Amino acid sequence: MYMNLDKRWPDGWRILCVRPDNLGDVLMTTPAFRALKELAPNGHLTLLTSSAGATVAPMIPELDDTLIVDLPWVSTCSQPDPAAVLALADRLRQGRFDAAVIFTVQSQNPLPSAMLCYLAGIPHVLSYCRENPYQLVSNWVPDPEVLVATRHEVTRQLDLVRTIGAEPQTDRLSLVVPAGARQQARQILSSAGIDSTQPWYLLHPGVSEEKRRYPAAAFASAARQLLDELGGQLILTGSASEQAYVETIRQQICSDNAFRPVYNLAGRFDLPTLAGLIADAPVLIANNTGPVHMAAALRTPVVVLYAKTNPQHTPWQVASRVLYFDVPVHLRSRNVLLQQFPDTDGPVASAGAIVQAVRELTRLDTRHDIHPFQLNQSLR
Repeated sequence: MYMNLDKRWPDGWRILCVRPDNLGDVLMTTPAFRALKELAPNGHLTLLTSSAGATVAPMIPELDDTLIVDLPWVSTCSQPDPAAVLALADRLRQGRFDAAVIFTVQSQNPLPSAMLCYLAGIPHVLSYCRENPYQLVSNWVPDPEVLVATRHEVTRQLDLVRTIGAEPQTDRLSLVVPAGARQQARQILSSAGIDSTQPWYLLHPGVSEEKRRYPAAAFASAARQLLDELGGQLILTGSASEQAYVETIRQQICSDNAFRPVYNLAGRFDLPTLAGLIADAPVLIANNTGPVHMAAALRTPVVVLYAKTNPQHTPWQVASRVLYFDVPVHLRSRNVLLQQFPDTDGPVASAGAIVQAVRELTRLDTRHDIHPFQLNQSLR
């Protein structure tokens, strides 16, 4: 790893953290944010992120400010506007930033963000880059991950800021549930007729990219087996736009006319109350998506149904089970280099594997005489 300790950044700087990705990417960068804040406690950290990534920013204590923009070189942008990019450069210049850190996943090109910082007159820029960026990046770290990711996303970003002397005391993810959000989440459950003192599970079947979506029929099959074998209540969540999709899954779970307590609460939770719900949940079952990383930050056990796309986004430092499934050929990346998912002997995502994973995760703590479904509420 390239390192130049002469480039250590001093305290008091205004630092722009460029992470224009999704919610989960922002959360996996929080240990690096913390490292920067501990390196420069009198500094000011501004996150530049997408409209999706910005939703979680108010719950990250290391950040001082947030700029929201959907950049055309990131998949979150649907309507590119060249004039808006130039206006953003002017806005950043007015912010008088001393430095910027460009956080990218292995498959992203940092040079467009580096050019933005150059146009904004930001003198110090830290970034990975495979090619020599010359004057665009003052603190260049050659990217060792050329074909596929070899490190977890958290480790990748921590390794980047370590080159300027930033090392956090802890590398846990940062997420603070707002005051009252857990109680509000409990009230939503109660109003829906859910008894949260009885066993329950949280299933979040939505995801921003279709290629990472576990099939609805497979979700329903696993949910039926889960309820039939373990009992309990099943809470389905998602965004307001996913209500119909989630309802399809709920109906499939109950398609054999057997009574099962399944509740479609998609669209009922904003992000703070969803964080409160996840904080209380005995276990979360989901695709590889943002709520998985929220659960990791909140130490809620996770069963993640993991599409073979980006191998570096598994749950970080939390009790979890990762179950893999193949991405359909027509949904795979057009970049053939990114189709080279590392060989894995990990378990396949199936109904039986999901039920077994839930069974194991809800019995993890044998040191306390507490009903496993109440562990999260009782031990936090």
